[in-house]
Amino acid sequence: MLVETDGETVFSSRGALATGMENSLQSAVRDQVHSNTRVRFPMVRKGFLASPENPQGIRGQDEFVRVSWDEALDLIHRQHKRIREAYGPASIFAGSYGWRSNGVLHKASTLLQRYMALAGGYTGHLGDYSTGAAQAIMPYVVGGSEVYQQQTSWPLVLEHSDVVVLWSANPLNTLKIAWNASDEQGLSYFSALRDSGKKLICIDPMRSETVDFFGDKMEWVAPHMGTDVALMLGIAHTLVENGWHDEAFLARCTTGYAVFASYLLGESDGIAKTAEWAAEICGVGAAKIRELAAIFHQNTTMLMAGWGMQRQQFGEQKHWMIVTLAAMLGQIGTPGGGFGLSYHFANGGNPTRRSAVLSSMQGSLPGGCDAVDQIPVARIVEALENPGGAYQHNGMNRRFPDIRFIWWAGGANFTHHQDTNRLIRAWQKPELVVISECFWTAAAKHADIVLPATTSFERNDLTMTGDYSNQHLVPMKQVVPPRYEARNDFDIFAELSERWEKGGYARFTEGKSELQWLETFYNVARQRGASQQVELPPFAEFWQANQLIEMPENPDSARFIRFADFCRDPQAHPLKTASGKIEIFSQRIADYAYPDCPGHPMWLVPDEWQGNAEPEQLQVLSAHPAHRLHSQLNYSSLRELYAVANREPVTIHPDDAQARGIQDGDTVRLWNSRGQILAGAVISEGIKPGVICIHEGAWRIWI
Repeated sequence: MLVETDGETVFSSRGALATGMENSLQSAVRDQVHSNTRVRFPMVRKGFLASPENPQGIRGQDEFVRVSWDEALDLIHRQHKRIREAYGPASIFAGSYGWRSNGVLHKASTLLQRYMALAGGYTGHLGDYSTGAAQAIMPYVVGGSEVYQQQTSWPLVLEHSDVVVLWSANPLNTLKIAWNASDEQGLSYFSALRDSGKKLICIDPMRSETVDFFGDKMEWVAPHMGTDVALMLGIAHTLVENGWHDEAFLARCTTGYAVFASYLLGESDGIAKTAEWAAEICGVGAAKIRELAAIFHQNTTMLMAGWGMQRQQFGEQKHWMIVTLAAMLGQIGTPGGGFGLSYHFANGGNPTRRSAVLSSMQGSLPGGCDAVDQIPVARIVEALENPGGAYQHNGMNRRFPDIRFIWWAGGANFTHHQDTNRLIRAWQKPELVVISECFWTAAAKHADIVLPATTSFERNDLTMTGDYSNQHLVPMKQVVPPRYEARNDFDIFAELSERWEKGGYARFTEGKSELQWLETFYNVARQRGASQQVELPPFAEFWQANQLIEMPENPDSARFIRFADFCRDPQAHPLKTASGKIEIFSQRIADYAYPDCPGHPMWLVPDEWQGNAEPEQLQVLSAHPAHRLHSQLNYSSLRELYAVANREPVTIHPDDAQARGIQDGDTVRLWNSRGQILAGAVISEGIKPGVICIHEGAWRIWI
């Protein structure tokens, strides 16, 4: 992005790439840098500072005391050393996860792990909150995660697809963000799709911003929340009863279809998964289900699935079933057909360029000790509640470590971990919690020690645009000096490394300054670029110019078809699954005998869903916000675009509002057995009756 500044104050910011559509998130740099919610100084919880080894007070309720940087780092070092010597490296959780500030050097969680590796190891994390279920199941099904892999190219979708289905995906919101800098091309492709004349369908309990963007050119189908598998099964059964399934493709490219078909047709359990059966569960009429099956069969159909559907109980079934449905259509590996799990994120499908790709800072270092244990990141609460307890993960018998020290850097887990009140209770158990943060988030308020970190605009770094395209190489030059007493994570951990051992600073930094590291990463990109016939200028020239470098297009990438080689010749190009094929039935998973994940996709009744809701109860949809990156920018002036009575809005159907006497703009209380929140009511027919939507990521502004 482009930032206007006088070197001390940020005045404005905007996107640097011409896209034809504004990305609101890029306008908020001033709010980030100059926010009154900034962590200004090192702070220590009062009850912890008075007696670190026998702290008083309660995390989240105690007040904080300002200390100097030396006092804060000395205190961390002493307690870190004590805990490591008493309980070992597995007692230290440095598997910090969360959305980060961009850049290849200043990656907070990576730098934390590098420091902990120098100190002798730590407990890390497995998976992530975004795609945990998909990452677990998809390697069994297709041999890779799919959620973070390049998609069939957009040019081929626009050329060959007749029908495009957005299933639990809202790209108008989610394409504003990327793990690297966004190349901003995805929305341009969706704009072209809108004008293409193709049949466009969105399957979602809520009429999302994307449906509004497409207007009358997109059909909105609204199933009950969490019933996507039942809907897919009804479509699949209709394919079979009409002889529309591609038996040749299933025989050549998949394994286990016969076992699944026995379930689908009711031979194994006595219940045929007909359109009528599915309609009773998902709330979509049987006639519409049959119509969808016919449309999918008669046309080249691309099923673009989002990630929200797998962030639910039995989430593995959703993506497994969508692959199964695409396989039954026989269109996987064809131009414009099949399925894709990342068109809605990081501009998947934008063709990969011939690129000079940057290297980046690593969490390992010479002579260090990496993670001695790992836990699934979303099971941190269970680990705290049940130290040493046995659990199963991905077919393995494991035990939770006894976590005594947590350092969370570059993330805000209190806004994306499930059951926040349970998290708060478990968070009281460690002996030490350190948070590195730019802002006074809920996570920071529940720490013992809070260290003020710089934002991306107060330091130097490099990045690429496009997680998949690698379209540009971007200089991220410092805009303003660090605010207040904020420091770079790189410098914080380098200083702690010196406290850990004599010469630790040099070992952590490998004797390189910030700019020297950036030059190192850039020079690796130059070497990689040379192998792609991409020539980059010397680093000094590039840095002085302060301009994006656009990578040349790759005609082969523009014709990329996911799974094309495999589908053309499965024996010559096997998948990395047990059979080398798409596994509709997995013997390995069946052998695990998990009651919540059998050997093939199937409808499993959720503990909480429309089918067992009390008359007064509503289901909560927690969608991705339009004007935040999860919790980031919650404090910004963008709140003026959506807040209702200065609260997070909750969307409610007019019928549900009338039954409760709720008027538009009212402050309402939402509650269940886990907790309660206040929100501002937005009454809209753009949500299914019986469902309310409140976007994830909001946090109380404490300042």
